[in-house]
Amino acid sequence: MPFAKNSAWVTTVFTQRAFAILLSATFLVTGCKKDDVDPTPAPSNTVTANAGADQEVQVGETVKLDGSASVDTKGAPLTFQWTIASKPAKSTAAISAATTAKPTFVADEVGDYELELTVSNANGTSKDKVKLAASVAQPVAIDKSITVKTVLTDRIANPDYPDYIVTKSITVSHELTINPGVVIAFERDTRMDINDGGGLIIAKGTAEKKIRFIGAEKTKGYWVGIMIYSGSNANVFENIEVMHAGSRALISATKAGMGLFGGGKAQIALKNSLFSQNDGYGLLVQEGGILREFATNSFTKNTEAGIVLDPANVDKLDAASAFTGENGRNVVEIKGYYLREGSDITWGGFKDKTPYRLAGDFAVESGLTLSPGVTIEAARDVVMMINSKGYLIAKGTATEKVTFTGADRTSASWKGLMIYSNNSRNVIENAEISHGGSLAIVSGKKANVALYGGNLSVKNTTIANGGGYGIFVSYSSKLNADASTVNTFKANAQDNVLLEK
Repeated sequence: MPFAKNSAWVTTVFTQRAFAILLSATFLVTGCKKDDVDPTPAPSNTVTANAGADQEVQVGETVKLDGSASVDTKGAPLTFQWTIASKPAKSTAAISAATTAKPTFVADEVGDYELELTVSNANGTSKDKVKLAASVAQPVAIDKSITVKTVLTDRIANPDYPDYIVTKSITVSHELTINPGVVIAFERDTRMDINDGGGLIIAKGTAEKKIRFIGAEKTKGYWVGIMIYSGSNANVFENIEVMHAGSRALISATKAGMGLFGGGKAQIALKNSLFSQNDGYGLLVQEGGILREFATNSFTKNTEAGIVLDPANVDKLDAASAFTGENGRNVVEIKGYYLREGSDITWGGFKDKTPYRLAGDFAVESGLTLSPGVTIEAARDVVMMINSKGYLIAKGTATEKVTFTGADRTSASWKGLMIYSNNSRNVIENAEISHGGSLAIVSGKKANVALYGGNLSVKNTTIANGGGYGIFVSYSSKLNADASTVNTFKANAQDNVLLEK
């Protein structure tokens, strides 16, 4: 039979196939070793994030976020990560301490914010979101004068929005306290007067929360300004800003952000404050007004000078205050005829090198010392006089000269320096005197410096660009004998020194 004939072959083939199947099965069994199987089951997520309840907030308010209700049911510690999922188009807000459970956030624009919290650990990760709706409260109108003790509080966190708006001019005839962070906006042509006989103001902000007096529209010369008539020694302004004033004259046909009335001896303490973008002066101090304290103030972008004040208050100014920030005239403007009889007074220099400018003729009737680096510049045809009761000490250094010159720095633009005093303390050293002699200063003579009955020692000084003599000395006056040789004379229209006989 055919089958029988090939039975041996069939048996052999079957045996080979069976062996192959058995061998494959053996490899399958032996290829899966116990050590190659991960015994750890896949983790189950036991973490739940909780970003807290949705909130309604004010623009500028510091919001406390709270993810501390997030949990891991196994009690393992969590890591936190907060991000901003969405915010208004113009917002630049950011989360502070974003990897903590309780960070803070400041909404900087009106609108909706969505913040996402992610918590995680080895047991899993979870996310949750919180929504913040930011708005701005309406300012409270001030339309009546203040006749009772009043405190104005910070109602709106964002300093760009006013807490109060003055809708018509008001007077303060009682105690007014303004808390840090308060912003008061003034409608067009309105003003605030702090009256004498009971009126006083305490406005003490902080470096972080300034008190701001601004225009309802933030344009130069929108409202009138603040006038201080009060002589109370409690009047204080610290960390304030006065901006956008000068729409009309505050007093004596003069525009200013703030003024002190001299007739009632108004007084203030002023520290760490800014006067900016006022159409006029930043600060006006009339003769008789009192700067009780003055420190680290700044004056920028005012149409006139940053400050104008009487001679008696000049020595209250500190070196750290800045008067050269894009004002119409970057000077300390001095308006008043006399520096009255008194003890020795020192006018110091400023870190920003601001010059003193004499707006009109000026007579010294006390001892006046000018520190190294001080510049006195005079308006056209103005004379500076050292009267018989006064004396002048102007001693610079080789690198920090004391300078007397004309405001426009052109030849013969002011009248010059006139010495009537015969005090032996009169001295000028390491100085520069220039551009005097615009008009005859005495006895028909033009000069940068003139002595009439006076006594003066001048050394190591440059006297230049005058419209007449360098120094004119009347017959009854006394000048150091070596004045013509120990000083430098340049480009004066007449002789270096004329000694009248």
